[in-house]
Amino acid sequence: MQKRILYSFVFFLLVSLPSFGQLIEDDPKSQTVGDRLNLSSPYHTTLTFFFNLREDNYHPEKAAQTLNISKTDQDEAEKLSIKLKQIFEGQGVIVRTSEVPNLSDFQDTTSGNPESVYFFDKKKLPGVFLEKTGKQWKFSAFTVGQIDELHKQTYPYGTAKLLNLLPKIGNEHYLGLHLWQLIGIFLLAFLVFLAHLIFTFAVDKVLIYLLGKFGYQRIGEEYLLPVARVTSFYLIVLMLSLFAPVLQLPVEVWAWMVIILNTLKPFLITVIFYKLVNIVAFYFARLATKTESTLDDQLVPLLRKTLKAFVVIIGTLFILRDGLNLDIIPFLTGLSIGGVAIALAAQDTIKNFFGSVMIFIDKPFQVGDWITSGDIDGTVEEVGFRSTRIRTFRNSLMYVPNGKIADAILDNHGLRQYRRFYTTLTVTYDTPPQLIDEFVKGLNEIVLAHPKTRKDYYNIFFNNLSAYSQDIMFYIFFEVPTWPEELKARHEILIQIVKLANSLGVRFAFPTQTLHMESFPEKKGLVPEYNSDAAFYQKKLGEFMQKELGKKSN
Repeated sequence: MQKRILYSFVFFLLVSLPSFGQLIEDDPKSQTVGDRLNLSSPYHTTLTFFFNLREDNYHPEKAAQTLNISKTDQDEAEKLSIKLKQIFEGQGVIVRTSEVPNLSDFQDTTSGNPESVYFFDKKKLPGVFLEKTGKQWKFSAFTVGQIDELHKQTYPYGTAKLLNLLPKIGNEHYLGLHLWQLIGIFLLAFLVFLAHLIFTFAVDKVLIYLLGKFGYQRIGEEYLLPVARVTSFYLIVLMLSLFAPVLQLPVEVWAWMVIILNTLKPFLITVIFYKLVNIVAFYFARLATKTESTLDDQLVPLLRKTLKAFVVIIGTLFILRDGLNLDIIPFLTGLSIGGVAIALAAQDTIKNFFGSVMIFIDKPFQVGDWITSGDIDGTVEEVGFRSTRIRTFRNSLMYVPNGKIADAILDNHGLRQYRRFYTTLTVTYDTPPQLIDEFVKGLNEIVLAHPKTRKDYYNIFFNNLSAYSQDIMFYIFFEVPTWPEELKARHEILIQIVKLANSLGVRFAFPTQTLHMESFPEKKGLVPEYNSDAAFYQKKLGEFMQKELGKKSN
């Protein structure tokens, strides 16, 4: 509350300063020129127009003669001249007579085609100019035809009526201003304070209460409230821009205030959209949590940064154009030329940027996937605009440019529906065929009984006789999402295989050289003796299946 009162007081002091000058600068020749009608040059016409509309030398009938009007009554001409002066004041255009050419044959060469015209301000008032008619310089017929429309644009929504209403309060001078101006300043400051108070109450109390009632209080406080507060300041600036021109403040003061207000409007709009980006990003973040892909979660921060940069760039251009009245066309042209140079110097950066775009579009992987490509081998942790961060299995971080990833052939292990497990089980040559056959049947039952194995496709066969072993191919698939779960499933399968081998009496072979010695009746050899009855091994397999797998053999 104290800050608002202080701001209002500072504003009151600013606009209450004595006049720094008139709409035209004082000229020692002004009295002489004003006494007679002299329209021989842009300088004399300008001086005649503004001098005869000064408060201490008010002759609107003389000022009206500077307008190029063919057929109209005197009262209408005087009203148009007064409106034209009010347009200059409302737009904050300062006319300096020392800069107006004093040549009867002056020609404007800035357009490329020399013409006998003189523009006061091509940026603020492009439709207001003097034109030589015969031997006299007058405000052009085009300008006269635009006066009513320009006056409505300068004083919109009926505020022009206040130009005639407020002076009736009193014309006494205090602090360099009229009494009606001081009262108008007070009323405007009061309206600004009241509007801000009402809007703040509506946002801080009513809006947050309603959002809290529907369970969105956190969203309102963190995202909507900052936007609403900036919007309240923007509405205040609009109110000042709408009513302040009616006060007819000293033109040199008002000229600076016009620049400030015109700068604040695009600046506050830029801030509003900058904060709205947070709301948009929050919305997309909520959508990203509903998808299975983790790449969407990485896309949201990048989208937020991109939108904010775009808002700042566009907002800066509008501030330069609308606030500071700078021509941004040469600036944009320079950016385009400089952009070509920058593009040539930053080809790798641009390539990496478009590489990141392709990654988000094609989605060859997502955060958490294990990818392999040449020297790249690890888990994706983050995808940025320039590079992708990969955590290797050595627990180090690898930063890979996105341009390289976009061109590379990637093996995405994270997108596997099934994870293959292939090994060879080697059994000794003295293992009888009946035992091998039952052992293979047991291996098939182990795969079928495990909850994480693929049941529709696997291969377990006695398929090779190697130098030191009889080989059984064990080729199966796990249906698990991560590598740790795959390792756990392998552990469980291998434990069951070892238990099955121990239960059946199967011995695993390894590279050895065996010396066979003749057996004697009184002394047994080292080679184990196997039962040649197949029913014996079937019984052993049934006992294993019932004990370990919880099944009954057929």
